[in-house]
Amino acid sequence: MRQLQRMSKRTYSAIAIISVLAAAALVVVLAARRGPATPASIEPPVISNPNSVDLLREAASKIEEDRNEPVGRRAKVEIPLELRHYSDHRRFLAVQTAEWEEHKFEIPHDFAQLADQISRGELMEVKPLNDDYILYGVGWKATDEPLTHFDQAAGRSTPLIRNNAECEAERDRLTANVTRLTEHIKDMRKQLAKARGRGVRAGLSRQAREAKESAESAAKERDLLDSYCGNPRRLSILTTEYETLAKFAANLAGDSYDPTSAASLRAFKVRLLSFLRPEAKTVLEQIAHGYKKEFNRPLPITSLVRTEEYQRHLRETNRSAAANATPPHTMGLAFDVYYHFMSAAEQSFLMAEIGRMKDAGRIEALRETRDHIHVFVFADGKPPREDLIVASLAKPGAAGFKEKHASRNAVRLRGKPAS
Repeated sequence: MRQLQRMSKRTYSAIAIISVLAAAALVVVLAARRGPATPASIEPPVISNPNSVDLLREAASKIEEDRNEPVGRRAKVEIPLELRHYSDHRRFLAVQTAEWEEHKFEIPHDFAQLADQISRGELMEVKPLNDDYILYGVGWKATDEPLTHFDQAAGRSTPLIRNNAECEAERDRLTANVTRLTEHIKDMRKQLAKARGRGVRAGLSRQAREAKESAESAAKERDLLDSYCGNPRRLSILTTEYETLAKFAANLAGDSYDPTSAASLRAFKVRLLSFLRPEAKTVLEQIAHGYKKEFNRPLPITSLVRTEEYQRHLRETNRSAAANATPPHTMGLAFDVYYHFMSAAEQSFLMAEIGRMKDAGRIEALRETRDHIHVFVFADGKPPREDLIVASLAKPGAAGFKEKHASRNAVRLRGKPAS
């Protein structure tokens, strides 16, 4: 355990292996080093299988091994046209949105809907470690907060509950929190009125604004939950999803998770985020196999399927997370490869492999900011119809994606940009 703690502080990354109930298999999370935004250390995991930890440590060390040359964005590479933005930056997202328009994939709004898709066999699990790849930070933003239902109309989450009594109790708790925050705001304003000095007043003003925002958010959360309490039809949404996830957690491919345990609940969420549609999983395995064969290192994968709720959570800290109505990862067809530790030769090989797949019409791809290559797989092995892409470009909000995914990589581009 001490050795894991030292490694975490030294490399800004950690292996999170969370033990579940007796004899259950491991769920592995690698919280990848993401530059200054990533915490300097991550709490040591509960370890249930030292042998698995050794394999993960070995795989992680292979990824992070010193190349003795510039790596990541510091490496001088020529980005293939296939992995650059189109002249109209909006087209990259429009192509992926058009794929949804063509197939109308079900988008999981929250973990309950994601679990339902998994139970129907629409998504396949991507194991945390195999011979060719490792899940390096997948689900690293998942929290140990209670499970929630994502209300699309409100654009907010509300807690899952077992019955109306629990609903009313939670509503009362939120009401008390709103009252407490409101009184705190009044107290802050009184202090502000008596305060002297620009610095002191500025500090109190900031605290008052933050308290006001918290109170408004808590009030919206209470009001949303109140719309479910006492309404049998709406209440059944929360209770049914609670029962669905509880049963799913009790037996997920032979493993069991306890939603009342913070560590186990977070492990459950991470496990649910470790799935892809079969077509995407096949492409991931092909790319990973080629990379491993060439460089004898596992390919680090940082993102797989996401729920709409989780996508919104990511956008709070990651400007590159798509903000459109149909984010690519929510379709279960996208995954991200982390090239932060890769040499120029590794990156060039990887981009050439991905570029060939894009030329063949199997995928859409982009070398993104934050050391990632985004890969989106077409479900039937060919791009969506051009008329659907044009229609997606015409939709409101399409222009906003330029700022989300515009390339700011410190890489010298040679040749003309993609068109």
